[in-house]
Amino acid sequence: MRISKEHAIYEMSKENKAVARCQSGDTVIFETCDCFHDTVKSETDVVSSVDFDRVNPATGPLYIEDAEVGDLLKVDILSIKLDVQGAVVAAPGLGRLANLIEKEQTVIGKISGDTIKALNREIPVNKMIGVIGTTPKDEAVSTGTPHDHGGNMDCIEIREGISLYLPVNAEGALLAMGDLHACMGDGEVMGSGLEIAGEVEVRVEVVKDKKLPTPFIETEDKVITLASRETMEEAGDLVIRNMAQLLTEKTALSLEEAGILLSMAGNLKVCQVVNPNKTMRMELDKKYFD
Repeated sequence: MRISKEHAIYEMSKENKAVARCQSGDTVIFETCDCFHDTVKSETDVVSSVDFDRVNPATGPLYIEDAEVGDLLKVDILSIKLDVQGAVVAAPGLGRLANLIEKEQTVIGKISGDTIKALNREIPVNKMIGVIGTTPKDEAVSTGTPHDHGGNMDCIEIREGISLYLPVNAEGALLAMGDLHACMGDGEVMGSGLEIAGEVEVRVEVVKDKKLPTPFIETEDKVITLASRETMEEAGDLVIRNMAQLLTEKTALSLEEAGILLSMAGNLKVCQVVNPNKTMRMELDKKYFD
């Protein structure tokens, strides 16, 4: 099954009508626009020309049969295919250098194999999904804002080969995704990575009778709790608390011991600090759950 990028949404909501339906266990391809809705094509195109009512489009939503409120949706990221070039921008008022930037600039990065050519340098390709989520529990949320349903988390660990667990807050889950990056550093400090169009192949599975602190990532060797809140401190406290609670549920450790283990072996990292909510993650090697 393939979902065209013509099916773009700008908020995640229970009111969105599904554009496709599939069964648990099916494989689906999402075609995606870049975060500028494919309007920044050259270094003469600047971000002030972008229609900000149409930024961060997400393709979907997809209805997964038998997904019921309270279930988990497991999304295996099978592959990410990128366009031949992407764009990254700077502008006054944008990103963490907002008050220092004096002029707009756009840089086009060309993809050549596993390398991006930009700024007279070669930067490794690091494919990832910026926006991915299910419908929120309550009111609609812009695709530019991350929260407990996922959304614009801009986490570099949402990449090929991982499993992302998301909450099912409405019948069918209503999965949508977009905002691919050919590369992005933790923090996304200027407000964009190398924004690029492409397509994502995923396998979706409804998981019943299992509790996890979503959004939640499982890689080959580690588990990751994610949280998005108004401040980095709030998001950081939540991912730490969620990982500590998971350890107490899955091992014989007390809460005190779980916290001590995280102080010794856990890694608290920033995903992005430029969206309406900031996103943090706590990483822990799987071996500590054995």
